[in-house]
Amino acid sequence: MSEECFWEEVIETGPIPKDTASFDAIIVGGGPGGCAAAGYLAKAGKRVLLIEKGVWPRDKVCGDAIGGKSLSHVRDLGVKAVLETTPHFKVTGITFSSPNGKEVIVPLPEEEMEKMEAGYALPRQQFDWLMFKSCSEHVLENDGFVIQGADVRDTIREGDSIVGVKVRIGGRDGQVLDFFSKWVVGAGGYNCPVARSIVKDIHGQELMDKKHYCGGYREYWQGVKGCEGDVGNIEIHFVDTVNPGYFWLFPLGGGMVNVGIGMVLDLLDGQKTKLKKLQEDVIKNHPAFKDRFVDAVMVKGSGKGWQLPFGSPRKKEELQPRRMFSDGALLIGDAASLVDPFSGEGVGNALVSGHIAARHIIENIGGIAFQNEVWGMLGPELTNSFKMQKMSRRGWLLNWFVGKASKKPQLQEMMTEMIASKEAQENLHSKWFLVKTLLF
Repeated sequence: MSEECFWEEVIETGPIPKDTASFDAIIVGGGPGGCAAAGYLAKAGKRVLLIEKGVWPRDKVCGDAIGGKSLSHVRDLGVKAVLETTPHFKVTGITFSSPNGKEVIVPLPEEEMEKMEAGYALPRQQFDWLMFKSCSEHVLENDGFVIQGADVRDTIREGDSIVGVKVRIGGRDGQVLDFFSKWVVGAGGYNCPVARSIVKDIHGQELMDKKHYCGGYREYWQGVKGCEGDVGNIEIHFVDTVNPGYFWLFPLGGGMVNVGIGMVLDLLDGQKTKLKKLQEDVIKNHPAFKDRFVDAVMVKGSGKGWQLPFGSPRKKEELQPRRMFSDGALLIGDAASLVDPFSGEGVGNALVSGHIAARHIIENIGGIAFQNEVWGMLGPELTNSFKMQKMSRRGWLLNWFVGKASKKPQLQEMMTEMIASKEAQENLHSKWFLVKTLLF
């Protein structure tokens, strides 16, 4: 198989289980979070059903950055060594700029570079293919099943307990099968059917809050100046014509670049110009970027939009960022609304929450203990990222902050934590630390 296009190959996952079959766990969604949960459970000897709506090869619209916190899970699930033999971009730092054009380059620590823990940028179609193939093998080796092209129509409930799922296979006219399990994990993205069942149907809450959802748009380009090679910086730019929001350039290696733009949905609703046109204007007319795109070519058909459910804390919610469990069911990744509200990175938090969910199922815990552990681990980082996001909406403050950061190593380290999505430092969670870092 050519390393240039292995992710365009079909992944064979075997037969479909019989109607009414039972499992130790059912995982709805075959992205990184769902694969992590399924892989860890299968490795622990659990009989798992992994359900994916798409059929490989399939794409996933994303910024394509895989942060450092992801890599321990990528390694444990047998993917990291293979990934490093395939085309990818090794991230050594982050470049970002403020609306007035001030720029700061935040290099990642040398020890992280040496351990290859800094992070990667590579197409999600490629990364997800590797994750799905490896974790499917774990599931199949342990008496489980993997289904592609399966649409989960609803959960099966006994009162407020989720005991299984209804799955349609083969398109609109396909057969509908019922599968049962003591545990169902929702990993199906921002519109996950298990999340709808838990949040809306059982607990009567709104699934989407536009103040905590982001609209994203991305294109793939070849030949963008300054994005050559397979090692270097990813770029995030707070552009004056995009504020509030940001524009990114994530090199993927081999001259390919993920070029995108993002904005919180309730702020986007107030914009006359939508994301695709905003990005087109930046590329064609902005003085900082137009020369970089003079000889660049957009990959035909690569322009796609999507939604990111942020993990920012909600003032009126008792459970933060929103409910991610019910009796017999757990939510992870985007389905649990765990995307970083500043950087937009969600893969790392999906893998972390998938690992936690697997352990709770193995130990038969779940419930509020699951929610508390996920938020206890990710909440401080997500809360600080939300503060950074709100700050970025004020152009004058962002200009001052980036100018300060270009001269202040402590601020550069803090920005690295926010953008590169590494494990947060304890002092990063201290308000006094933030005040001292910013002002002194």
